[in-house]
Amino acid sequence: MTSVHFSSNTDLWATPIDFFNKLNDKFNFELDVCALPENAKCKNYITPEQDGLKQKWTGVCWMNPPYGREIILWMKKAYESSLDGATVVCLVPSRTDTKWWHEYAMKGEIEFIRGRLKFGKSKNSAPFPSALVVFKGQ
Repeated sequence: MTSVHFSSNTDLWATPIDFFNKLNDKFNFELDVCALPENAKCKNYITPEQDGLKQKWTGVCWMNPPYGREIILWMKKAYESSLDGATVVCLVPSRTDTKWWHEYAMKGEIEFIRGRLKFGKSKNSAPFPSALVVFKGQ
């Protein structure tokens, strides 16, 4: 069953731990806004049942959102949370031709990731390039 979590049949892509740890050393994350208990990257995290889109995000937040059609909602929430003072670091697919990229990602600091990440326990790299978008709290 776990193999489906790392294929194109799902929008759940568990953050590679080494990649996250390097970012955590830099940002000191306080909240994982989009996690499952088994893949949460922070002590404090929000599960799908708690619906991160309905929660208040504060402090320094990590976000590896679902990569499906609802990604625009997550990027909007990340951006709006930064206007309320949160810093949100977003790991997203580099989809520079999309509406969500132009409406939200381009409002943050963008760092394109060289190569392709290996998500979760997948043996293969992702079939897409990734980027970090950082919305710094206002």
